[in-house]
Amino acid sequence: MAIQGYNTSPARINKFKGEILKHAVALEVLAKQGRQISLPKNQSETYVARRYVPYNATAANPNVFFQNVSGDRGAAMATNHLTQEGVTPQADTIVAQDITAVINQYSCLYSFTDKVADLYEDDIPKAMVEQVGERVALVNEMILFGALKACTNVFYAGTGTSIGTVNDFLKLANIRKITKAMQANHARPVTNTLKASPNIATQPVESGYVVICHTDFEPDLRDIAGFIPTSQYASGTPMPNEIGRVERFRFITSPDLPAQLSAGAATGSTGCQSTLGTNIDVYPFFVFAQDSFSQIALRGKESMSPTFIPAGEKTKSDPHGQRGYAGSIWWKGVMIENNQWMALGYAGVKSL
Repeated sequence: MAIQGYNTSPARINKFKGEILKHAVALEVLAKQGRQISLPKNQSETYVARRYVPYNATAANPNVFFQNVSGDRGAAMATNHLTQEGVTPQADTIVAQDITAVINQYSCLYSFTDKVADLYEDDIPKAMVEQVGERVALVNEMILFGALKACTNVFYAGTGTSIGTVNDFLKLANIRKITKAMQANHARPVTNTLKASPNIATQPVESGYVVICHTDFEPDLRDIAGFIPTSQYASGTPMPNEIGRVERFRFITSPDLPAQLSAGAATGSTGCQSTLGTNIDVYPFFVFAQDSFSQIALRGKESMSPTFIPAGEKTKSDPHGQRGYAGSIWWKGVMIENNQWMALGYAGVKSL
């Protein structure tokens, strides 16, 4: 067990005691999306949500309300419901579809000695408590990042048909293709319309979908024709970390959605970034509509169980009270509820 002691963090004896400098803090981005589900106690480790499939749809595609066949599908739908006088129509049944997610337990723990707590000039236990909160946020972002990459509604930039063949950065044509697919599947916008205002050089923002992507996308997004930065929103308040919008998409960036280095097509003349100098770095990005996924919410005092045991408390395992601890344990689960109401995209970014 690694314990914080003088040997692991030397004191600043005979030196001017400067301030504790700030450091990078994980930002919740994915964790603010989706439906937030409270986890009650004593209700199993499996979360099951249910929906009933609409008429003429299937569990594999519950958003298509009439069959994807040739001919006049609207007329076919109406004809199927014609009723003859005196004839009882054939009764239908409804089909239930259960969506299941397994909830897992996660934890982090720091330790320190009584010497550090009693004699060290910095408040190490307090710093550890702060680190616990920041670490929980980062771990949850990575849990969501991994789970949401299982989305089956996938798009690739350029002419790519897989991660290994992605050969372009994100362009307006890619965005419109995703919009077309999501709207065809009755995906509802997740953001409200921001109306026009009398301010100069401001623009209304139509309701649309949220796009979560890496901060490396920002130069490419700003180069897209029609991009409107948040500074020109006519009214309302931009979402945290939102940089702007294009047509029906509002973009939120995060540095915690890492690329797959050199995982795409050969760099060649694509103009895309390649960290290793051979193939394009491929970045995932997510597009969300309403009710596309849910997560066990890390909100409120019941959602996690923090630990702080000060040095000095004597127990069987620590009879002299020489060790202290700071940490937390919590539960997390993520469930994709509707693959057609979200999209997973892969693209490169421009080499600057």
